[in-house]
Amino acid sequence: MKTQRTRLALLLVMVLALTGVLSACGGGSDQAANGKVTISFLHWRGEDTQTFQKIIDAFEQKNPNIVVDMQTLTSDQYQTTAQAKLTDGSVGDVFASFPGAQFEALAKAGLFTDLTGESLLKNYNANLIEAGSKDGKQWAVPYQLVYNMPIYNKAIFEQYGLTPPKDWDGFLKACQTLKDNGIIPIAFAGGDIGPGQFMNTMVMNNEPSEDIFTKVESGQAKLTDEFWVKTLTQFKELNDKGYFQPNSLGTKDPAAGALFIQGKAAMLASGSYQLSQNAKQNPELQQGLLAPITVSADQAKYEGVHTSTFMLAVNSRSKHPEEAKKFLEFLSQPDIAAQYANETGQNVTLKDIKYDSKELNIAQEWADKKTLFQPRYTIVNAENQKAVTNSIQAVLGGATPEQAAQDAQAIIDQQIGR
Repeated sequence: MKTQRTRLALLLVMVLALTGVLSACGGGSDQAANGKVTISFLHWRGEDTQTFQKIIDAFEQKNPNIVVDMQTLTSDQYQTTAQAKLTDGSVGDVFASFPGAQFEALAKAGLFTDLTGESLLKNYNANLIEAGSKDGKQWAVPYQLVYNMPIYNKAIFEQYGLTPPKDWDGFLKACQTLKDNGIIPIAFAGGDIGPGQFMNTMVMNNEPSEDIFTKVESGQAKLTDEFWVKTLTQFKELNDKGYFQPNSLGTKDPAAGALFIQGKAAMLASGSYQLSQNAKQNPELQQGLLAPITVSADQAKYEGVHTSTFMLAVNSRSKHPEEAKKFLEFLSQPDIAAQYANETGQNVTLKDIKYDSKELNIAQEWADKKTLFQPRYTIVNAENQKAVTNSIQAVLGGATPEQAAQDAQAIIDQQIGR
């Protein structure tokens, strides 16, 4: 019996020792063995990790008791798996969210910590962080400012005596002039991002109200209404007149970008986020931003489209909310935001930021213009969003605007009925 008790005692000691080792090796947001707190920073901007690591190093120097573990996913993975990863609080003490459908889903799941009244908010332009608010409270702070508008080659426009058109007839005439001179008017990534990007400026002056897609999702309006059928009709017109490159539906973003960078296309239907990337590949490029005005000049309500995205938040399930909030406050300092902007080529939503690059200043020129928040991101149901963009692809594939709108509306009707 004595030998058996000795063995049991030894076994208990071994179990306790192993438990201690496993606790010390635990990652995520658990307390580290050396007394430091480790928090997780989860986002999808893999291309920004080098800059973020510099910022994290500076933060850890000022806050030696906090370690920041950065984790990234691809944007596609982020949209499909982030919510599950955030739910138990072990990942993403500080995390980023897309506006629109993902923000709504995360808010519904209660994963945001209320930031209303936090001092960090005073560093931001209030009108540019509205996408992170809901029900009168600020749940996230959009960090990046993007203009989802076509980029144009200023040198090509000047060569043929063109200026950014003020109405639809002027836009069509400019496209025809370019085509007549052997230039592709619009490089369009119809195989991936093109429909979701170009739809924003195409619909901005056609829609009867800023909340039209909200009304569509609630059943108060339909995609078969004039605003969307007209938009699809104008997409068809551009396609039928040969203003997109051949096989635009089979063209992915890198291939469309290459046409523009090489000077084969005069416009690239993407957004300001590609300005820096284009300049790196062709430093001689003279770039600007323009939006197709789909109505007469006197009927135009908006000059362009903006998006406040990469919405930073504190996870409500975090085991270390105060440390997470400290890191968010650090990211929200103007000098840190300026460092992020200038090193990554992304405009930001904070006040009084000094931009060092030509490309960032191109986008900054639009700060005082009349721009609309990206219409696509006002569609909060992911299936509905897909139905809308798929209707553009359907038209480019040969469907009539009326049929494409009807098919998309049928999907939305299904979602409403659920």
